[in-house]
Amino acid sequence: MSHSPEHKKAAVLGSPIAHSLSPVLHRAAYDELGLSGWEYGRHEVDESGLPGFLDGLGSEWAGLSLTMPLKRAVIPLLDEITPTAASVEAVNTVVFTPDGRLRGDNTDIPGMLAALRERGVQQVERAAVLGAGATASSALAALARICTGEVTAYVRSAARADEMRGWGERLGVPVRTAPWDEAAAAFTAPLVIATTPAGSTDPLAAAVPDRPGTLFDVLYEPWPTALATAWADRGGAVVGGLDLLVHQAVLQVEQMTGRAPAPLAAMRRAGEAALAAR
Repeated sequence: MSHSPEHKKAAVLGSPIAHSLSPVLHRAAYDELGLSGWEYGRHEVDESGLPGFLDGLGSEWAGLSLTMPLKRAVIPLLDEITPTAASVEAVNTVVFTPDGRLRGDNTDIPGMLAALRERGVQQVERAAVLGAGATASSALAALARICTGEVTAYVRSAARADEMRGWGERLGVPVRTAPWDEAAAAFTAPLVIATTPAGSTDPLAAAVPDRPGTLFDVLYEPWPTALATAWADRGGAVVGGLDLLVHQAVLQVEQMTGRAPAPLAAMRRAGEAALAAR
């Protein structure tokens, strides 16, 4: 693929989208890679508007980042999806191939693994997941590759429990479920992945034990969360949502531009600066 000064476009789509840090990260990568002809925008698009949006894109488009609520809605509109995306029925990356096909991938899963590896977590004998949404299924897919034993998922309803056990069967991970009011028991696991919305784990901060293992809290705003602060105060390792966001964006940049490695450090600095300015 040829590069600058060729004009290429990429963007993040979702609803709501104004809060997205993706433009900051991708533009920082383009600057660092010298891709002066590339631009990266953001577009408010919901499920009903997605087919029309895709139909209107021309040959100058290189790729799309997708956030909620489009990660499943896009699948029927694509020409192919990778096994990683198929494993969790969620696409966060669309690449426009040179022959005009749309290929969907999921960089959240390898992004989670890369963020954990960066903090020295290569393998664990058991793990806990807080929550049961789309991010929780990606967490299970990541754990399928590094967890040698059982994963306990702490959930708020029987329906969510069934869902998580179903994902476990599909992904080859032994999943045990427990009610949310027992979530403090998660903290004995060597790895805890918190996938719940802002504020939901705040009441658990007081229950963090001395010398905890590793916490992966997927939120990046507000940051640090009360749970992450308590965890770090007690000497535990903390991986944050910005770590995940940057690592998955690195993989997107590499796929969309054909340039590797993407500039991880520059992208992280740009993300930290943007969050600090909010």
